[in-house]
Amino acid sequence: MPAAIDALVEVPGNETGAGAARGHCQALERGKVLFFRSVPFDFPQADRGFLLSQKQAGSRFHKNISYRPASDVLNGVSPDSPDRARLHDVMRRFSREVQRFTAEFLAPYAGKLKLDFASFRPLEERSRDLPLHKRNDLLHVDAFPTRPTRGGRILRVFVNINPAAGRVWNVGEAFDVVVPRMARTSTLAPAFRGPLARWGARVAASAGLPVPDRSRYDEFMLYLHDWFKENSAYQENGPKEEVVFPPGCAWMVFTDGVPHAALSGQYALEQTFIVPLEALVAPEAAPLRVLESITKSSLE
Repeated sequence: MPAAIDALVEVPGNETGAGAARGHCQALERGKVLFFRSVPFDFPQADRGFLLSQKQAGSRFHKNISYRPASDVLNGVSPDSPDRARLHDVMRRFSREVQRFTAEFLAPYAGKLKLDFASFRPLEERSRDLPLHKRNDLLHVDAFPTRPTRGGRILRVFVNINPAAGRVWNVGEAFDVVVPRMARTSTLAPAFRGPLARWGARVAASAGLPVPDRSRYDEFMLYLHDWFKENSAYQENGPKEEVVFPPGCAWMVFTDGVPHAALSGQYALEQTFIVPLEALVAPEAAPLRVLESITKSSLE
């Protein structure tokens, strides 16, 4: 029987100060999920109620409604929707509040966080009919095909606004535990691009073309994202624990460093940040450093 994993760490409401902030960063970077029984930032009930009233219908919508705070752009909702302006305002306000809270709560990262996308996920996760590599109910680590991090870590803050049902995840062992063990028993062989292809992508990206300028690290992480989902033995027998995030709670986790799977749940929001390597308090646990130790080569 798979060993139990003690991944969830509940954060008391009175934990403040520099020492606490560094400890929170350390816990996250070592593969813990920080859990808040209630949302630790301003999130008006009126905004929550409005989001719960939204219904995505038909092929005009994506699986998520996404918000790009850097450019203040809302995607995933029909341009002629009568609720579009209100939805845009709610997502903008949510993103700003999460930014403010995260910079204070994780003080060692303040001024170094790179703001990424926010999203609203109104669909039920259970029993969704998706291709293997897009399934959320299989354990995986996150990697972005179109937004390379080049070694930066993917930090995500989630809120479950469903008033009646929890959001259920499986959570696996931390990256710096599970991946070295996998590397000892399996062949991890990403198809790295050659120098010429990499140079071409860099030139195209610098010219403004929609070509992702991926490092060898990004290619390895995209490979691992798919490899985890394809590995039926790991999915069935790998150490994991089921975690239920109850209504009205929030949590944060480095999703590039914690294999996770969304088994069920509806109506969640999240804000993503990229944390550069130089901001980390435990850089040796970062996936970049773990993979470089395995390959004995630079992946930057």
